[in-house]
Amino acid sequence: MPDPALSQAIKEAYATAPSDVVILHTLELRHPAFEDGDGHPTAIRVVRDHRDLTARLEPSAPIDGGEMVTFVALAFDLSLPPIDTAPVPEITVTLDNVSREIVRHLDAAAVSQDKIEITYRPYLSTDLEGPQMDPPITLVLTEVEANALQVTGRARMLDIGNKTFPGETYTAKRFPGLTR
Repeated sequence: MPDPALSQAIKEAYATAPSDVVILHTLELRHPAFEDGDGHPTAIRVVRDHRDLTARLEPSAPIDGGEMVTFVALAFDLSLPPIDTAPVPEITVTLDNVSREIVRHLDAAAVSQDKIEITYRPYLSTDLEGPQMDPPITLVLTEVEANALQVTGRARMLDIGNKTFPGETYTAKRFPGLTR
């Protein structure tokens, strides 16, 4: 089944594989504990390439929306979630040779109850004015393990099936009319 979020340009690049166009896979990790040196929220941004990438984020991005940002070159592996009827698609993400800065951010996130969000954005080497997927895939990173060589985590989409509906809990304290 085709992915309707992909742009026509990247669909053509996948189909024809031109030698002068490279698909650049990027990841962005976000967590409330990720801060720059001045206390401002930041994100870990990496590109699967041999050199850093400066590209524009989509306007709706949670951090630095619509701005040109730098993705640091880093070896990583992921397989995109399938487009099927699975209840909660899940993937494994592996970051190799992580820097001390990434480990420092992950250590800060480990002591928090908040979840790490991870966003996948594909870019074309010929068009860095925005990702070729709208909206980009955002997953929640769970079960993170780190050693001296790599960081591995499982990421899954929002588990909408286990959300409460409506998103409000009706208690006798808040709604006295429920008790008799």
